[in-house]
Amino acid sequence: MKITLSKYILAVILAIALVLSAANTYLIISMQSERKTDDSVFSYVVFPDAGTYKAKNQASGLIDFSSSDASTVIRQAIDKGNYVYVKPGIYNLTSDVKILNKLNTRIVSDGATIIGNGFSMVIRGDNYTMSQYDEVSGLTIVNGTIRVENSFATTVSDMTFVNCTTALELVNTDTWTEGTKIDNIHFANCTESISFRTPRGANANGSYASTEVSRCFFNQQDNSVGILVEKAAEFSDSQVLNSRLWLGGDGKTNQTGLLVDGAMFQTLLSSVVFESFADSPNNMYAIAIGQNANPAPILDDGVSFLGNWTARIYNPYNVWVSGTGSIFHRTENIPLGMGNTYGEAVHIHDRPLTISSFNTKIQVQGLADGEAVTVRVRLEFVDNVISQSVEKTFTNTTSAWLTDDDLLRLYPSQDVIWAVLVDAKASSASSSASVIVDIYGAVT
Repeated sequence: MKITLSKYILAVILAIALVLSAANTYLIISMQSERKTDDSVFSYVVFPDAGTYKAKNQASGLIDFSSSDASTVIRQAIDKGNYVYVKPGIYNLTSDVKILNKLNTRIVSDGATIIGNGFSMVIRGDNYTMSQYDEVSGLTIVNGTIRVENSFATTVSDMTFVNCTTALELVNTDTWTEGTKIDNIHFANCTESISFRTPRGANANGSYASTEVSRCFFNQQDNSVGILVEKAAEFSDSQVLNSRLWLGGDGKTNQTGLLVDGAMFQTLLSSVVFESFADSPNNMYAIAIGQNANPAPILDDGVSFLGNWTARIYNPYNVWVSGTGSIFHRTENIPLGMGNTYGEAVHIHDRPLTISSFNTKIQVQGLADGEAVTVRVRLEFVDNVISQSVEKTFTNTTSAWLTDDDLLRLYPSQDVIWAVLVDAKASSASSSASVIVDIYGAVT
């Protein structure tokens, strides 16, 4: 049966709904106001006001600093407080803003634009123990630089850099800069987007280890580099993840996505896309490997080279390029031990990767009449366990491959191959024989 409500009942229900709605709105506004007052963790709020820049002390509610110079006000707020919020607006720098020897300092915004005029925001410690866990986020920087120097675990996130000569640079002048997190950054028309500098200073080393570059986007211009690793800089044990570099198009020239002239030992590129829009690429390289590179990064799953390139990887000095699932070949001369005693074992590997499969060719030359040479092959696993051995004895000049049965003898039921160990011995007290081993394999 259809139920029909009277006009009176409908009016009562509507009135109750309006009262509840009004009460709910009041409570929401009241709670938001209370939360803004009571839960604020800002030391200072910096904002522009009629041609001047001001820094409001959140504890006292007073304007502590005021100047027509944005650099001065931002610097004063940072010197006195550890959590500075920069309101949306335009801020012109007239000098560097230095964050010196600060711990857990945060400079955040929701879209303030810093006109750098070639100046920098410098996060610096006298050494890494003096500058730790600092953060800059939410700013747009035009023609300026963020410099991270002798600092540990700095975060730069949710930023846009536009028309910068150097957008973000990491520098070691005393000790090192490690654990930097660079996340969700858009670099637009910068000459150098991210630069890892050659260490400078007697107490500086090259380590920028454990740095993570993630969710970054690079729109490159002529004569530019997306990520630069200078000579003796060690961007090692790190990751570049889920990022995209756009190069070429509109007649652009001389662009490199990743230029390595230092070390990227055990640094993994994963889900990184290099995309060229050049119809006729001119000095257009996704990755360029310099003379001092040692080693190049590891190419993991999801590394893509789209479009046309002068070279996907420009490698004029034949630096070893590694990748998960890549192949390798090693040739080694094996020292002979005399009197039936094995000589020194040669460790054959493809650091920092591990070996997924391999085969071995053994060549023995120059044996004397009646002389025997025995070559022993073993595996070293990642947990330091040494496998059973396969021994091959030769009495004349010849070559031989390990058979399938030999390989199955070496392989464990389950483990990871770290290196192939090869040593050799001669039956005589002295020998002119030589042993050469070629290892062909795949790594992971």
